[in-house]
Amino acid sequence: MIKLNQLTKTTSSRKKRLGQGHGSGKGKTGGRGTKGQRSRGKISMSLREFGVSFTRRLPLYRGKYRNKRVGTKDLAVNLKYLNVFPANSVIDKESLIKKNIISKNAKDYRIKILGDGELNIPLTVKMPCSKKAAEKIIAAGGKVGK
Repeated sequence: MIKLNQLTKTTSSRKKRLGQGHGSGKGKTGGRGTKGQRSRGKISMSLREFGVSFTRRLPLYRGKYRNKRVGTKDLAVNLKYLNVFPANSVIDKESLIKKNIISKNAKDYRIKILGDGELNIPLTVKMPCSKKAAEKIIAAGGKVGK
């Protein structure tokens, strides 16, 4: 004889969706009681562990582009692009603009020479350089400095 507890299950109950209106039986507060710290969401509780709330750590975004990033723009130029210059020429922003290595709009940018590639000609570089770039410029017979 088959017992009632040995029958296969024909229905499955879904998980109760909390906070989906009064008709669900768990509306309004979603089964969390009324007020207090434990009735709030998980995000605000985890942020309280750090001492300062997440919203206080965010900058005040009121209005379009209110908090712009304060800083300068940087541009990197590799050594391999400097081989177009004649020997013993002086490298600065104006000379890079004339040879179209950087655009005319790059006057506001800080430019740094990086050491990617080889340099075959001696040049005088009057710009900031990385250590590797300075070694390669000096090895080619050039000078680095302002």
